[in-house]
Amino acid sequence: MDNRKNALERSTSARMPSFFDNTGIRLLLFGGKGGVGKTTCATASALRMSLHAPHRSFLLVSTDPAHSVRDSLAGHVPAANLQVLELDAQKYLAEFRQKNLPLLREIAVAGTFLDDEDIEQFLNLSLPGLDELMAFFEISSWVESRRYDCIVVDTAPSGHTLRLLAMPQLITRWLEILEALLAKRRYMRRVFSRDSAPDRLDEFVIQWKSSLQRTEALLCDPGCTQFVPVTIAEPLGVYITLELLKDLSSRKIPVSDLIVNRLHFENDCPICSSGASAEQFHIQQLLDAVDVSCSAWGIELFAEEVCGQEPLSRFWNCVRPISRSRVVAPPSLLPLSSSVENATVLPSSDMRFILFAGKGGVGKTTLACATAVRMSRDFPDKRILLFSTDPAHSLSACLQAEIGPQPMSLYPCLNAMEIDAQAAFGSLKARYAEDLRSFFESVCSGFDLTFDRVVLEKIMDLAPPGLDEIMALTRITEFLAGNNYDIFVLDCAPTGHLLRLLELPNLINEWLKAFFNVFLKYERILPMPGFAEELVQISRNLKKLRELLRNPHSSALYAVSIPTAMALEETKDLVAACERMGIAVPVVFLNMMTPPVKCQLCSKLRQGELLVEEGLRQLFPDKHRTLVYRQHEIAGLDQLEAMGRCLYQSAGERGSGDAS
Repeated sequence: MDNRKNALERSTSARMPSFFDNTGIRLLLFGGKGGVGKTTCATASALRMSLHAPHRSFLLVSTDPAHSVRDSLAGHVPAANLQVLELDAQKYLAEFRQKNLPLLREIAVAGTFLDDEDIEQFLNLSLPGLDELMAFFEISSWVESRRYDCIVVDTAPSGHTLRLLAMPQLITRWLEILEALLAKRRYMRRVFSRDSAPDRLDEFVIQWKSSLQRTEALLCDPGCTQFVPVTIAEPLGVYITLELLKDLSSRKIPVSDLIVNRLHFENDCPICSSGASAEQFHIQQLLDAVDVSCSAWGIELFAEEVCGQEPLSRFWNCVRPISRSRVVAPPSLLPLSSSVENATVLPSSDMRFILFAGKGGVGKTTLACATAVRMSRDFPDKRILLFSTDPAHSLSACLQAEIGPQPMSLYPCLNAMEIDAQAAFGSLKARYAEDLRSFFESVCSGFDLTFDRVVLEKIMDLAPPGLDEIMALTRITEFLAGNNYDIFVLDCAPTGHLLRLLELPNLINEWLKAFFNVFLKYERILPMPGFAEELVQISRNLKKLRELLRNPHSSALYAVSIPTAMALEETKDLVAACERMGIAVPVVFLNMMTPPVKCQLCSKLRQGELLVEEGLRQLFPDKHRTLVYRQHEIAGLDQLEAMGRCLYQSAGERGSGDAS
């Protein structure tokens, strides 16, 4: 511990993060890159706060689609003043639908020429994307009503969390649509009945506006809200944390404390010493870019998984303030030569689509990049595209190259890109706007379509959230149709977000059908040939994508996990979902295993990890299991190429290494 004195030192003025002493905090959110310990930090904080303030009431709530709070508690029942909730977003959506759908339908029918059937289709299809929005409104209402003294939120991984925090903007778009729909009705009331007083439909929109304003005010109020970023001292963790902090700052969401989790202490063990050296270097990189008003705190690596009452109760006892020391040497690197056990066979050159998926922070990006690099070396006659659909892109950091929305060449036969989902959707909206403009310019000036025009201009905002990502994903089929690439390697979003994305095509297909039905019904009134053609192409691409994913000869999902009980549960859910969708999962990579060394900490870690590995074998006896040991952060093409050589045997080399 003395060797870490410059990086982690006790302070007589502050021994705990500020949120433990601030009794005015009513909303405490933990967020960051997947797999850094957000759930542990949130759960341990809620337990500690409820224990030290038995007269106050607390709620621990998860907004992550792949919940793990109850896994973290491991059967422990908290004190009576702490409630635990893994939010069922669909429940709140169903309640919203039951209560408000008739009002929304009445507003829509009054404001445009679309009939009841058209309105019903669009409202039903756009509402599913509002499930998380309704859930977040519910949290806001609990804070406002002081139902609990403090609500502690375990958020989804960074990219998904940023979507959650951006939800007030989504509400604003909905309000603009409702206002446009009501404008015509208000005008007619003023003209024919001289009635300008707000009625129940106006009151509905006013209530939503009020909820939006209160939610935005709550998120930006440092007196009652605090967002706590959680990270680990690795290049990718630092990169994503800085991006998260930048976004939080732009939204004026207060951040006072930053947690750096799972830190090693230097000792005679080469694994621990190398880890500690690298961590100090990356911590300093992080702190150099963080505002001095934000206090940084370090938590040491626990030998056992932090779940259940006793480990959680001890978690914050190990927190230390991190100093901003300046002189830190670059990290030493460990060799990769013995980093993998039971290497799997390299994917066939006939494979078209390879997905890497798993819990956030398990190393999907690294393994996807290493695989793409290895395949480009073994199959120089194949054109390979490595791409990311994760809202928090990380290919650039892993490849140490500026990867953007257009394919960038890494090797003669290997390109990489980070799909810009918003830009893809923006292109579709631009085509719609152009067709709409042409239509209104061609309409006789004797028709007064002012209100209908406003509504039609905004109708694209009723598209289900997720359409942007689906459109970006279907770019793959455009590349396929154009014969641009032979093999696609996908770095997926974290599990919960990925499953949502894979299940979206059915919803999007229904939304497209609704649009087609409207165009067919009103094609003489509202001709939009360019936009309709675009929708037809999207529909075709979706069909090709579904067929591609369900063909085991052309597609496979490689599951990536780490040796913890919570990650194993999430891997089980991922594999089960893939089986339901007909997606093949031939291999499970168990990443970040502790190698067998003579070190007390490492030995304890490895003992627990081997139990998880045995659980993995029993759960998936028919799947190949490859163990990947902990080492330094892999980055850059040379290191990724070396990692790829360790991960895979060529088809001719595979033999007795098969898992059974």
